[in-house]
Amino acid sequence: MSQKMGQGCVQASYWTREVMGSKTKIFIVMEFVTGGELFDKIVNHGRMREDEARRYFQQLINAVDYCHSRGVYHRDLKPENLLLDAYGNLKVSDFGLSALSQQVRDDGLLHTTCGTPNYVAPEVLNDRGYDGATADLWSCGVILFVLLAGYLPFDDSNLMNLYKKISAAEFTCPPWLSFSARKFITRILDPNPMTRITVPEILIDEWFKKDYKPPVFEEKGKTNLDDVEAVFKDSEEHHVTEKKEEQPAAMNAFELISMSKGLNLENLFDVEQEFKRETRFTSKCPANEIINKIEEAAKPLGFDVHKKNYKMRLENMKAGRKGNLNVATEIFQVAPSIHMVEVRKAKGDTLEFHKVSFCCDLLLYITHSFHGIAPRFHPPPTSSLWGVGVPYYPQAISSFHFSHF
Repeated sequence: MSQKMGQGCVQASYWTREVMGSKTKIFIVMEFVTGGELFDKIVNHGRMREDEARRYFQQLINAVDYCHSRGVYHRDLKPENLLLDAYGNLKVSDFGLSALSQQVRDDGLLHTTCGTPNYVAPEVLNDRGYDGATADLWSCGVILFVLLAGYLPFDDSNLMNLYKKISAAEFTCPPWLSFSARKFITRILDPNPMTRITVPEILIDEWFKKDYKPPVFEEKGKTNLDDVEAVFKDSEEHHVTEKKEEQPAAMNAFELISMSKGLNLENLFDVEQEFKRETRFTSKCPANEIINKIEEAAKPLGFDVHKKNYKMRLENMKAGRKGNLNVATEIFQVAPSIHMVEVRKAKGDTLEFHKVSFCCDLLLYITHSFHGIAPRFHPPPTSSLWGVGVPYYPQAISSFHFSHF
């Protein structure tokens, strides 16, 4: 789970810091959270003011949205599983019932009925499959109700009666809630998962976005981009002796072999198995044509392109989950007629680098245009993604990732 979601990336998340083991024992080092459970705060102090509940709920949505972006669905969100640190920041814990995106069946849904009865979404109880993200949002709505009201929206000593109330969304907001809060809760506790409010809609809701602070992410990557950055630094020393390279840097056999995943010993020593931040592919096209094709493919995706001496820096003008995605690209000459292109994430979200259109669409568009070393797969129907009949191969991305995440 830690590998799936990364390390310390969002304020309202609760991470495993280290896992060690011997022949007989496994030691798990976790973040020390001193503030106790959010549940205890409610029990000891009762319902919260709207501004206080809003702050906790905003952090909860940030954390849950981040988990969902990593293909992780909690499935047991409740105040008992929300911890507070010494500064009052929310931490989501207990992923024991969580599901990964790989567990989704062919119908695109999860099918395991699980969770705490009072917080479970209606579609989970119906046993016809459910979307993990939508079900988690229902649980978030129940938590918000508890924070504002001081009691559960659905409660009954008889489980069958409880499930009927949940399925019909049979609840009443207390009179002290503001109109905007009641309207917001009603949109979350919608028994129809197809019309239930989504995270993007939550983020623009009037009640939610008051005093909202976007999540703060920490980049802990080890990517060394000094050579690429030096090319673009706007300093006098680079203007005086600047000269244009006539061909890409040559790569010898030893350097090429060292990039082989089978010979990479890094995993023996690197405890943090993070998502890979780079990918490589080869082409038989001239280096200048590769540069032009990359630029041609990147600009429609919203990237600002800087290029010099067979090195490129691509900056996405639109902010993503972790700010603007920056990508460094460099071309190496393996042989007179073969070039290797290395694409590295310099800044931004690693999964966006892999999953969003840049990594998939760009590489596939380039390789198709080059007619170079093609991936091993059967071509499906064409797509109008680029406005022309360019074949689109979503399954090909794993074939191209020599350094796969």
